[in-house]
Amino acid sequence: MRLVVITPETPVAAEADAIMTMLDRGVERVHLRHPGQSAEAVDAIIEAIDPQYRDRLSLNDFHELAARYGCGIHLNGRHPLPPAGFRGVVSRSCHSIAEAEAAAPTTDYRFISPVFDSISKQGYTAAFTPAELRHAFDDGRLDTTTLALGGVSADNIGLLRDIGFSGAAVLGAAWGDGSREDISQRINRLLQCCNS
Repeated sequence: MRLVVITPETPVAAEADAIMTMLDRGVERVHLRHPGQSAEAVDAIIEAIDPQYRDRLSLNDFHELAARYGCGIHLNGRHPLPPAGFRGVVSRSCHSIAEAEAAAPTTDYRFISPVFDSISKQGYTAAFTPAELRHAFDDGRLDTTTLALGGVSADNIGLLRDIGFSGAAVLGAAWGDGSREDISQRINRLLQCCNS
């Protein structure tokens, strides 16, 4: 299964190093999600990431930096449309099966959430049953470019595969307490579950 990691809203210590380690180990993409930060702060994080990894980054905000660094962009409520003429990887956040189906023609992949009760957002509970999601895959409303988000952990990746997902996006399950050792252990376990 594909694994995408989303950063916490507030940058963590040595974030660029953690991101490069994740990408080295097999994480497909990392989304820089820092809406409360300045463009300069996000620019500094990208600058600290080796250029060989930058095409595997997606920016949830500050889309103007994407062309400079060759990053993808992520569309959301704050930024519902890509910049004019953007030609890179485009993803989108979706909160219903119909929204994910409608976004498929204009995105390379999309997140549907919350699939499970969120780890990082208190009170953000699952919006779908496994049966509803399985049915949406079976009848073609969702396809393999739709990734699960929300409450995804090493313990439920197998269920996602059974439902029909080919990948997942994680935030809380990847970053934990933010220590380098904890992040490394969490990513290893997530990747092991994705690859088994």
